Amino acid sequence: MGPLRGLKVLEMAGLGPAPFCGMLLADLGAEVLSVQRLASADLGFDIPTRYDLLNRNKEAVAVDLKSPEGIELMLDLVRGSDLLIEGFRPGVMERLGLGPEACMAANPGLIYGRMTGWGQSGPLSARAGHDINYIAMSGALAAIGSEPGGPPAVPLNYIGDFGGGSLYLAMGLLAALHERRQSGLGQVIDAAMVDGVGSMMAMHYGYWQAGQWELQRGSNTVDGGSPWYTTYRTRDGGYVAVGAVEKRFYAELLSVLGLADADLPDQHDREGWPRLRAAFAEVFATRSRDEWEAAFAGTDACVSPVLDMAEAAGHELARSRGAFLCNDDVIEPAPAPRFSRSAPAGIRPPPVAARTGGPALRQRGIDADRIADLIRRRVVAGEAVAAMP
Repeated sequence: MGPLRGLKVLEMAGLGPAPFCGMLLADLGAEVLSVQRLASADLGFDIPTRYDLLNRNKEAVAVDLKSPEGIELMLDLVRGSDLLIEGFRPGVMERLGLGPEACMAANPGLIYGRMTGWGQSGPLSARAGHDINYIAMSGALAAIGSEPGGPPAVPLNYIGDFGGGSLYLAMGLLAALHERRQSGLGQVIDAAMVDGVGSMMAMHYGYWQAGQWELQRGSNTVDGGSPWYTTYRTRDGGYVAVGAVEKRFYAELLSVLGLADADLPDQHDREGWPRLRAAFAEVFATRSRDEWEAAFAGTDACVSPVLDMAEAAGHELARSRGAFLCNDDVIEPAPAPRFSRSAPAGIRPPPVAARTGGPALRQRGIDADRIADLIRRRVVAGEAVAAMP
């Protein structure tokens, strides 16, 4: 099931961005095999398997990549795969004997996806980093924050890890897959988060050079600087988000707030923004968040309640669209986007490599006797599997 049904993917297990890319492909029907370490590693996070949602819809196998037998097994898996995803620092896969040259010699049609923060080349390519570092160096972090003169606001790791990283890698992999239909050849995708975030900043770089965006954060229309694109605290301590950019939407905002006839500065009078903000804040503080949601229901004023994760999953909007699923009491976002014909199947829970490793290898064409031998010699974690008919 799903539009990527039949696509075989090898994913080298690691931190969030590479597994998230694999999850996106698996959610859409690709057969993703996560290749994990035999022993736990210092990845900075430890989470029970059932909550490791980035590994849902996948199979997993734990392999000793320091053994010749483990590398030989990997190259056999490469021969039967369409895509490979890895998120290590440059040179790590080469030192293992699984770099692009070795893998593409085994399978010239392989599309080899490399996920890094700084890229495969450049002065920082060998340096460690995380989302916050990559968005800091791309111009994005400096632009985030609603208080002029205040520090940048630290966002969740969506911008660099998942936006500039995983999504760009997924797009690159699928673009290369399309190109392979003409050439018959694979290629290497160098997906650097700092590059992806820079690409995401295209609109803002254009606005800045056109003189329509100030470098001082918290001074622009959509960075929290304007009083009609920001958040306001409500009487009960909740918040509402206001995004009334267009004139007709702004007019509806004023109407519901009871300020349509008030003596207020013009919407785009930047000198009057502090007064506008104070007026809006005063009114929003008179009702609870849920009361304001009800008041703005059915309008185009672009006002929404600020929901936390628990509330978002249970909101009428999410329920009506089936935006969240609950499997074995675990709440998780549903696969996206949606397809009219080739809808993906239901969600499968994250795998335990020691349980799924043998069957997954057998499914990939590895002989059952060989699997049993590899497990016995602790090259692969798991239990031996019976031969497939």
